[in-house]
Amino acid sequence: MDTPEAAPIGSLELMRWIVWAQRKNGENWIRERGLSHEQSVTLVYLVQNPGAIQRDIARMSRTSAASVSSLLQGLERRGLVERRTEPGNERSKRVYATPAGSELVAGFDTAMTAVEETILAPLDQAERDTLRTLLSKITADLPQPAQS
Repeated sequence: MDTPEAAPIGSLELMRWIVWAQRKNGENWIRERGLSHEQSVTLVYLVQNPGAIQRDIARMSRTSAASVSSLLQGLERRGLVERRTEPGNERSKRVYATPAGSELVAGFDTAMTAVEETILAPLDQAERDTLRTLLSKITADLPQPAQS
């Protein structure tokens, strides 16, 4: 009696697996700091884009203004961000990472580079270059996510 052969894993499923591994490894770093994924992404964004408005954060995180407001309230309670009113425009508030918030996410880029290195470890440099070329070709005409 023959057993059915498993269907090969599709390319997109393999990419989802890689993204899952990246996020899982990143979550370990984030969890050590007592942050959620969304909080860490927001803090890193604010360190890189001081004075962003809530609409910018909502667009970057692909979420609603209400969700961003709730997220920022939690970060404010912890002293990690502050909202400042624009002079002459009481309705416009700019959001800044505090020194404590900046310090908490310092090293995020280094940690994510280490995660990438772990994931790509089985590939030699030529294979990495080929992978980058192929991924660049695939993403060339796709809509671009907001930069974080």
